[in-house]
Parts: sequence; C-alpha cells; structure tokens
Amino acid sequence: MRWEAFGGTAVIIVVIILFQWPKVKQNPAKDKIAFFMLLVIGWGLSMFDLPHMGGPLTWIEALLKPFARFMET
Repeated sequence: MRWEAFGGTAVIIVVIILFQWPKVKQNPAKDKIAFFMLLVIGWGLSMFDLPHMGGPLTWIEALLKPFARFMET
C-alpha cells in the first residue's frame, strides 16, 4: 500500500466534499448516499496498487492450483 496515494486521495475527497456540499445538500437522501458511496469506493481503491496487481487469470490460477493434481488424474 502506498500511504502517499491514500493520504492524497483522502485530502482530495475532503476538498470535493467541501466544495460540493452546498450543491449536494439540496438533493434527496439517495443522491447524497450515492455521492458518498462513490467517494468511499474511490478512497478504498486508492489503497491498492491496481496497475501492478495481477489480472483475473492470475487470481483464478492461484485459486485452482491446489486442485490441479486431482484434475490431471
């Protein structure tokens, strides 16, 4: 995890909330929840080093590797 990216994203999220809150305050509760959920999802994804993570095939290989010897026989 890169703490600089995580902290930087947190600062950007706070700035977005400060600037957008007057506009968001007028919207219904569903819109407010969607606004905050998108920010939280982006903040959560900033914890991972996504460009250097393996793709879905790597995850499937790691998951099914223990069963390889049973499938070969």
